[in-house]
Amino acid sequence: MSIKKRNELDPAYCWDLEAMYADDELWEKDFYEAARAAEDFRAFCGKMQEGPESLLKILQSRENMERKAEHLYVYANMRWHQDTANGKYQAMAGKSAQLLTQVSDAQSFVEPEILALTEKKVQEYMDSCPGLELYNRFFSENFRGQEHVLSPDMEALLARAQDMANAPQQIFMNFNNADLTFGEIKDADGKTVTVTHGNYTVLLKNRDRRVREDAFQAMYGAYESHKNTLAATMDANAAAQSFFASARKYSSARAMALDGAHIPESVYDELIKAVHEGMPLMYRYMQIRKQVMTVDELHMYDVYVPLTESPEKKYTFEEAKILVKDALSVMGEEYVAILQEGFDNGWIDVCENEGKRSGAYSWGSYDSHPYVLLNYHGSLSDVFTLAHEMGHAIHSYYSHKNQPYIYAGYHIFVAEVASICNEMLLVQYMISRAKDEEEKKYLINYLLEQFRTTLYRQTMFAEFELKAHELKADGQTLTAQQLCEIYYDLNRQYFGPDVVIDEEIAMEWSRIPHFYTPFYVYQYATGFAAALAISGKILQGEENILAQYKAFLSGGSAMDCIDLLKLCGVDMTKPEPVQEALSIFDKYLEEFGKLF
Repeated sequence: MSIKKRNELDPAYCWDLEAMYADDELWEKDFYEAARAAEDFRAFCGKMQEGPESLLKILQSRENMERKAEHLYVYANMRWHQDTANGKYQAMAGKSAQLLTQVSDAQSFVEPEILALTEKKVQEYMDSCPGLELYNRFFSENFRGQEHVLSPDMEALLARAQDMANAPQQIFMNFNNADLTFGEIKDADGKTVTVTHGNYTVLLKNRDRRVREDAFQAMYGAYESHKNTLAATMDANAAAQSFFASARKYSSARAMALDGAHIPESVYDELIKAVHEGMPLMYRYMQIRKQVMTVDELHMYDVYVPLTESPEKKYTFEEAKILVKDALSVMGEEYVAILQEGFDNGWIDVCENEGKRSGAYSWGSYDSHPYVLLNYHGSLSDVFTLAHEMGHAIHSYYSHKNQPYIYAGYHIFVAEVASICNEMLLVQYMISRAKDEEEKKYLINYLLEQFRTTLYRQTMFAEFELKAHELKADGQTLTAQQLCEIYYDLNRQYFGPDVVIDEEIAMEWSRIPHFYTPFYVYQYATGFAAALAISGKILQGEENILAQYKAFLSGGSAMDCIDLLKLCGVDMTKPEPVQEALSIFDKYLEEFGKLF
């Protein structure tokens, strides 16, 4: 079936970007006003000492400047994403990116000058100027991290050093995406297939075991042949993080990474500890997988293949909306009304078209309603993507509605909670209403895979990162042999005695791009656990949970992430949320085993 051009789509299935700008001439007008405002803003440099009214004017002017620049950037990029071959919108996206750089540069003096005022002086300013009270948390955040801010000269030096620090990631991305090839294999019909990043996971799900094994060996054989180069880039990246952590007076690279959202390091450690205690559940899942697949040995290239036949059913977008809405009805009338508003009022760009950006996301500016980009084809996975992205969209809706611009954004630590919560409510709704045993098996297998690939796998990644960076902090050079040994041993620990840990898997560390953004992946696991805990409370009808969850969604960054989740009775500094998630894993493992 041919893919339609953008102008051939039904407007009912396209997002309404005219709600942001009725025409592009208005965008151009705002763009030049914002660019001029950025240049004019430079005149405020050195003016904070003039008094509280001057400080308030500077902060309000900065907010207006950033807010308009963000709106311009989001519009231009969403226009571009709906057809990336459109040169006009590609150029507008580039201009808006340059504007953001201009805005960032123009206001770079703000935080250093606030710190130079001193906390005592800022408090005096707030006492004498009520308008500054809004910025109380903003000031507190600046002073809270003051010990890690260096002199202006040193800050300038570190800023210049950042380009060198980014080099390992850039080298890896260029090598991984442009230079590395994985060769060819024969598919189940004997046809030649080139192994790529894009089709590797599909090949690992192939029913023909020989295809899976060949793809597995082709992938890791390619990385193996470059293992020393890849270890060197990983070592250089770890060295850079260690350098910046030391320069900024942090105890470790991990402490520095977690401090951005004020996440206690104990959260990281408690996650690993709780998942370790839940290893027997993963081992039981692997036992079930081995039995269902009726293999003498379960290999690493066997763990992705579905244990049931995927239902052939396709869902029209109208059916998907009804299914998601019904599943989320437990969230209460207000939440469902917002969901319906998104369905009816141009929030969602549904269909694939020529040149459209792949994948899915939720976006929007503070001054627009949320938007969702999909490439919907009617699979069950697409239905889950709709629920996931609408979770992000409604999170932003609540946050923007209830917070001023300065606190409306939220950290990645909580960003995935709302989206995964929707997914978990949907899958458990569908399981409870499965029409036959095969559909039930498929849905439970889907849920069990979410546990394996998110809670366990991302925690294993997090543990690998921790071990590697600890070695670097001890002054060691990270070698391919060291990294492979660490990664191989972790796979043995996480998959258990019923899985043959093939030697090739020792190289998997070398293909994970997230490792070049250290101490990031653990948040997928914590977000998953928190979402499971919250969705469980909702399904159990826990008293006040809907009001508590709404408060969480409305919080933006007005509170620390840990405190936001505590509003829902979820304390990620303790093991209980992960334990609660694992109890759900246990429940569905039990049910899944009885279906075979």
